[in-house]
Amino acid sequence: MEYNYIKSLHIIFVVCWFAALFYIVRLFVYTTEAQLKEEPAKSILTEQLQIMQKKLWYIIGWPAMIGTFVFGFWMIIIHLNLLTKPWMWLKLIAVLLLFFYHLYCEKIIRQQKKGVYSFTSFKLRLLNELPTIFLVSIVFLVVVKSVSGLIWGTLGLIALSAVLIIAIMIYRRKNKKGELEN
Repeated sequence: MEYNYIKSLHIIFVVCWFAALFYIVRLFVYTTEAQLKEEPAKSILTEQLQIMQKKLWYIIGWPAMIGTFVFGFWMIIIHLNLLTKPWMWLKLIAVLLLFFYHLYCEKIIRQQKKGVYSFTSFKLRLLNELPTIFLVSIVFLVVVKSVSGLIWGTLGLIALSAVLIIAIMIYRRKNKKGELEN
């Protein structure tokens, strides 16, 4: 019974962490695009978007990540035999990579706070798709509980990634075309 409560809390924190990861990069995109606006809109938008970044990241993002790790490790401690499963090790590697993505987002927040915008909005849109790749991989591993699940998940992921990149490129072309017409 205790395990199911811990697992439920783990899933809740995972959902919140992914929500923060999905939205923070969108805020990076909007903040970067705000730099192209004329004053005073540029300053007003930048200030507001950076407030939103800070609140999302430090009120939801970091606590959700920490909760994910706490309850995830708690589940492993209760069922140490999980560490004998190859799918679990692949999941832990994916979570570790997701943690590094989280830290990279932290770096971007700090850069934008200092007025450094290292990425175009297009590159940020591509970066924004990375959590989707992690989500699909991790869900396939956990649900199918096999390396073959990872293979099928990876193939599906490659297809999904291709569709997302094409959609971003179409959006980018359409957006540029609209700017030229105005």
